[in-house]
Amino acid sequence: MSKLNGDVLNLIFKVFHSDNKTLYSCLLVNKTWCEIVIPFLWKDPWKDLIGENENLLLNVIISHLSDELINNLKSQGVDFLTNSYTKPLFNYISFCKHLNLNVIERMINANIFIETSTVKNEVINLFINENTKFTHLYIPHKFNYQIHLIPGTDHCFSELEFLSCNTCITDNALNGLTEICKSIKVLELIEVVKSTNGIVKLIEAPKRLFTIRLITENCRVDEPFYKILENSFTKHANFIQDFITNKSSISNILSSFVNLKRLELRCNNFKSVATWDCLKDLSLPFLQTLKAIKIPFDVLASLIDNTNGYLNEISISYVHNDEFSNKRIIQAIYKNCPNLKYLKLLFRSSNILELENLLTRCQYLDGLFLITDMYLYNDYILFENLFEVLARSSPTNLFKFKIYINKTPKLESLKLFFDNWKGRHPMLLQTIQYNKNWDEPFDLIEKYKVEGIIKKYDHVLNESIFEDFEWIEQKF
Repeated sequence: MSKLNGDVLNLIFKVFHSDNKTLYSCLLVNKTWCEIVIPFLWKDPWKDLIGENENLLLNVIISHLSDELINNLKSQGVDFLTNSYTKPLFNYISFCKHLNLNVIERMINANIFIETSTVKNEVINLFINENTKFTHLYIPHKFNYQIHLIPGTDHCFSELEFLSCNTCITDNALNGLTEICKSIKVLELIEVVKSTNGIVKLIEAPKRLFTIRLITENCRVDEPFYKILENSFTKHANFIQDFITNKSSISNILSSFVNLKRLELRCNNFKSVATWDCLKDLSLPFLQTLKAIKIPFDVLASLIDNTNGYLNEISISYVHNDEFSNKRIIQAIYKNCPNLKYLKLLFRSSNILELENLLTRCQYLDGLFLITDMYLYNDYILFENLFEVLARSSPTNLFKFKIYINKTPKLESLKLFFDNWKGRHPMLLQTIQYNKNWDEPFDLIEKYKVEGIIKKYDHVLNESIFEDFEWIEQKF
């Protein structure tokens, strides 16, 4: 395999483009592998940086500076490079496709204890020139740098697709961003507070926006400005397919996104959930993916009622509910989502018959993530009934299960579940119980693995270890 053609290797490594652990293991095979893998690792070097890794990355970045600039920095007291400075084997920066000025600013501020503006300018010039070309750009809070005046900017950002910025950046920076962001397709606005009209011009500058993310880090926003901000998306309304926000809409802008395919809603402040009533009369006929965190069941049920059967992925979590609202949303799902493939939902044991109706009617279901009510500990799933229904009524394609448990099921219940599963596709099963190890079932699990009833089992202490609908690869 080490002698495979370079083009073939490149195609193989593309499959592992987000799996840094695997890519790192390929670096030392031979020179050819190393030369092909390095660009993949440096496409987005800012991803998953923690602790000492940030210092190491800054060292590598600074090592791209000329000897004259390095010596100049050392003479000014920048001595963290003194014992580790070597010229890089590759021009790593030329492989970057993501430019994260947030991380660059943080790394410099954490490691350099003199006036940092000179260092920042030189580092930015390393990235922004005629030898680089970025698809993603991340702008820090209160950014005041006129990027568009740097030589080579037009070439550097000619293929820019994604911009993330804070609405608190200065007018100088906004004017520059407006010039270089006409090609972006994804816009992420953070800390949506009162700003200047420059933000509106930035929103209107791209030819077509397909994805919008509005993230407010403060529960209080300037509502008149927020309404102006929402209305500025009108130009892109027919093109927007993906919308993410953690603030209830003030205007009726969502109703204009007639081609929306993905909607993600988060509520930072549970006390404000009543304001999400704006979703009740919302019609999104082409919606395919719905993800909601702390959004009331009743408004979500109304939203699902107003879709046209294209929903194939629903993830709903962290919300209070009663038996009626729980029943209402289960019914809304199985009546309106015949093509559903993945479902994450909080389930009340009193609605076991409605769950069985869902399993019977959603025949394309491929992965199921059930959550017990984490707020009402006296209302736990009756595992015997649940496991019986899953074994009896799960559609043919469904063999991937996650169950968030407050109470530990009895081994007898598990054994009956596995026995009733015989003859079906080997299951992928995860149980999730925060900060509580559950060692009892492992001998039982191994027995059913040998029999081919279970393919993989994990008991995890935190659901964030895996993506919602991922059973194989951990996030970290």
